[in-house]
Formats: sequence, C-alpha cells, structure tokens
Amino acid sequence: MKLSFSGLRALVTGAGKGIGRDTVKALHASGAKVVAVTRTNADLVSLAKECPGIEPVCVDLGDWEATEKALGGIGPVDLLVNNAAIVIAQPFLEATKEAFDRSFHVNLRSVLQVSQMVAKGMIDRGVAGSIVNVSSIVAYVTFPGLANYCSTKGAMTMLTKAMAMELGPHKIRVNSVNPTVVLTDMGKKVTEDAAEFAKKLKERHPLRKFAEVEDVVNSILFLLSDSSASTSGSGILVDAGYLAS
Repeated sequence: MKLSFSGLRALVTGAGKGIGRDTVKALHASGAKVVAVTRTNADLVSLAKECPGIEPVCVDLGDWEATEKALGGIGPVDLLVNNAAIVIAQPFLEATKEAFDRSFHVNLRSVLQVSQMVAKGMIDRGVAGSIVNVSSIVAYVTFPGLANYCSTKGAMTMLTKAMAMELGPHKIRVNSVNPTVVLTDMGKKVTEDAAEFAKKLKERHPLRKFAEVEDVVNSILFLLSDSSASTSGSGILVDAGYLAS
C-alpha cells in the first residue's frame, strides 16, 4: 500500500530512536513535513542529516512547563504520533514514587498535553486529523518488573478511547498500536541480555517471532492515513499472535 502524506504536517514524539525515528523517516519519505521531538539533541542532529527539512524540537516531555514552552506555538499539525516513553524496570515491591511519577509524566501525561495542543489547533482550523498513540501489549498482559510501565500503557488504552469519543465530532480520529517486543536497538539488547527469557517468550508467540520496527511503523502509517478513515478508538495489535496464545 503506497501512502502519501504530501501537504500534511506531522509531529512525532520520541523521534530520536527506534520506532519514532523510523516513523519520522517514513513520513518524510511520503511527503509530509515533520516536526521531530526528542530530549536528546545529538539524535536530532543526525536525524536532520538523514531527513533534510524536518523541524527538530529538543525537550523533555516529562517536564510540563518546558513542553508548553517548546510546543505551545508549534503551529498547524495534521498528524500526531505520541511515541515518547521510558521503561524503568523495578519489581512491584521495590517500585519508587520517583520512578512511578517519571513513568506517568513521560508515558501518559505528555500524551494528554501534546494531544490537547494539537487537537485544539485542528479544531480551530476546522480540519480533520489523526492521532496515533504508541502503546504495547503490556496494556493487556504484564511482564515481571514492569508494574509502572504496564500501568502507563493500560491507562493509555482508556485515554485513547476517551480522546476518540470526545474528538470524534471534530473529525479527529485517535487510535493506538500495541506491539510485542520490538527489535529496535534497545529491544535487541534486552533480548540478548535476557536470552533465556526472550527464547521462552518468543516461543509463546504463535508466529515464533518478535516485531520488526517496520511492522509497527506500517501500522502507524495506516492509522494516520485515510485508508483507516472509519477507524477510531481502536488498537492494532502488532504482537505476532501473542494475545491469542
């Protein structure tokens, strides 16, 4: 499926690495003007070399005031991908207030804040739009040591539905993608460091595989595009059949 986003402006958070970075590259290649948001400036510098013309914004989305300052005047946006997230692995009994707050501020509160900014702009301009929240299968099932992360993704499921319900009358669609382990550079390192666990986990996937970054990006692009014009409040599982098992 050849998708074109020519003439549209997209904003992608967590754009420095992995899914976010490849989403920026795919949107750029498909004709969109892209605002790339991440907290690591070096990633933005290298991304701008790969994708000339993108608009880099360096900000920590866990900081409400800094985000307001950086993105408050961002201008018209037609497509939004909320991808920024952190994982702080702690057993439930050892989970700290600091880790809990930081996880929710970056993984969930930033989705609320950035989406409000973008959606208000769409409504003021009277244009349709699409928002995709990058979630995870841990919105539905949990893994050891990820109580905070799983909680943020479970909450994202309901935030996605609430946004879809309230923004729908303004012709703004909101959906999520929910991948299993994704073989980003970080994902590859995690599976290598916990090779035995990763082997057993992969065997529980009916397709006996984890997700490639491209698999997730393709689902994001589909949800951003008019090819999914009647889809809102939904989540696409990119999980190699894991939840069916």
